[in-house]
Parts: sequence; C-alpha cells; structure tokens
Amino acid sequence: MTMSNTGGRRKPPTIHDVARVAGVSRGTVSRVLNGGHYVSPAAQEAVNAAIRKTGYVVNRHARSLITGRSDSIGFLLTEPQEKLFEDPNFNVLLRCCTQALAAHDIPLLLMLAGTEDERRRITRYITAGHVDGVLLVSSHSCDPVADELHEAGVPVVQCGKPMGLGSKVSYVAADDRGGARDMVRHLLSLGRRRIGVVSGPLDTPGGVDRLAGYKEVLGEAGVEIDERLIVSGDYSRASGEAGAERLLARAPDMDAVFVASDLMAQGALTALRRAGRRVPEDVSVGGFDDSVAATESTPALTTIRQPYDRISAEMVRVLLAQIGGDDPAAVILPTELVRRDST
Repeated sequence: MTMSNTGGRRKPPTIHDVARVAGVSRGTVSRVLNGGHYVSPAAQEAVNAAIRKTGYVVNRHARSLITGRSDSIGFLLTEPQEKLFEDPNFNVLLRCCTQALAAHDIPLLLMLAGTEDERRRITRYITAGHVDGVLLVSSHSCDPVADELHEAGVPVVQCGKPMGLGSKVSYVAADDRGGARDMVRHLLSLGRRRIGVVSGPLDTPGGVDRLAGYKEVLGEAGVEIDERLIVSGDYSRASGEAGAERLLARAPDMDAVFVASDLMAQGALTALRRAGRRVPEDVSVGGFDDSVAATESTPALTTIRQPYDRISAEMVRVLLAQIGGDDPAAVILPTELVRRDST
C-alpha cells in the first residue's frame, strides 16, 4: 500500500497496486472486477488474493461512469412510513433482500413512498438512473408506480402478483390462494362451520386471493357463504380488532375466524377477549404469514407460513437476471400450515 508524502497517512490501494501484487496486467484486474470474463482461473485467484491482501475496494463511482450502471438496487415500499415499523413482514423482506444482494456485493437502498408526492419524487429519482433496478413491495391496484417504472425501462420485480399489469412486470409471490385454502380446510376439520374472515385490502393481490381461497373451500364443503361473516382490513393490528368486532356484531354464533395476516389476527384476539370469547374453545383463530406476531400472540397463532427467505432470494435472482437482459419472470412459492394453540 502506498504512503502519502504529506504526513504518514496511507493512501487507499489502487487497481495498479492489485495488479502489481497479483503479477498481472491492470487490464486483467479490470476484467476480474467486471465479472471475470476471458480470465484464466489461476489469474482470477491471483487477483482475488491480491485484493484481499491489499484491502482494495472498488471505486463504484468510477465503475459506474464506464458501465452506465449504479451498482445499487432500490427497495421501494409504497406504504405509509409507519407500516415499515408496525408490520414485521416488511422488516423481514428488507433484511433478507439485503443479505441476498450482499452475496453479490450490491448495496440496497430503502425508499419509502406512501403519498402521491413521495411516489412522484421517488419515481423521478429511480428513472434518473440512481439504481439499476427496483424490488417493489406492497403495490395496490391504484398505485401507478410499477407501470411507470416499467414504461421507463427500469427493471422491476414485485413482491406479490401485480394487479392489472399482466406479464409485463416480474413478480415473486407466495401461493396466497392455496394458503388460504389450507387454513379454511383446517378450521373445517375441527368441526367449525360458522367461519368468518378478515381479508386483506381488496385492491391488493394478497387480499383478493386469500378471500377467494376462503370462499372456494367453503363452497366445496357445501357450507353456505354468509356475507355477514366477511369483512376486510388493511393488514394493521387495529383493522383486525375492528374487523373481529364487526363480525361478532353481525354473527354472534361465529365459531372460527380466518384473519389474513398475523398482525390483524393479534387485533382480532384482543376483540375476542374483550367480548368474553375463549380462544380456541369458543372461537378458533387462524392467521397468515408466520411472522413474529404469530409466536408473540396469546395464545400462539396457528397460521400460514410464507417463505420470506426464499421470496427475497428469488426476487433478487429474478431482478439481477432481468438487469442482465432476461425477460420478465413469475415465481409462485408454496406456503405451509403451522399449527399452534389458537385452533
């Protein structure tokens, strides 16, 4: 590592230092740093060893001027900022996506756009080339962000099935409908017949598909679908509490409830306790997600596990492939019924 002439402070190592230590040309080092094309395994190992020895760090700004890429990815949450801190699912997705990208030495930029002004500002920032692609989380049917980014040529992978965009946007999703079907079948197997539901927002794919799965299984079992047993929430704890209160007022004989997120199910448990209903003796409760909210609830929630680690890894894989020139892709991952004390 070279020394400064002014004082004893060390200058950061350069690509020339790496080439000298590795015994190769500067061009060989450059090719290794840009993917290792046309480099022998021996030369690549020598360069990697020299990078470790010298402590060389890639100058991303300089490389971006050459490649036209920012070497960063955006994680865009189109929800109010408080949702990031209230809903544990967003934190899990953010952490897992960060870890998946770290394996490629790519940083992740968190972007929050819960209002129209924020969405316009963030869209301008993204389309100006400050990130190479976007992992889009929690997009509603009335939200134009995915369409605008797609039209601007920005690679996008959405968490959950897009609504109204067909095959234009890549997505990775859990099998929401299949998970809901598993939960309602489980409740029916316990002898429950007056099964209510607190669905997610009906302008989101998860809200629509989980409600559809609920209705399908009841219909297949010959159980009449009673609209008094159907309400919707917004995935917040408060909306789950309010939803359960409405269900009890409309159908006091309700003996089970499928709540389309664990956080909403926590609220539902609060409403049931306040009404003097025992869980699971009087009312069985099933959630969705298998988040920390499920294990922290009293009683612990029977729920549907979404494989967030696999969802995150697939979102990153599909996005990097799309940045590399691949066509949009769709991935749907299976869910799993997790039985605990609430049913």
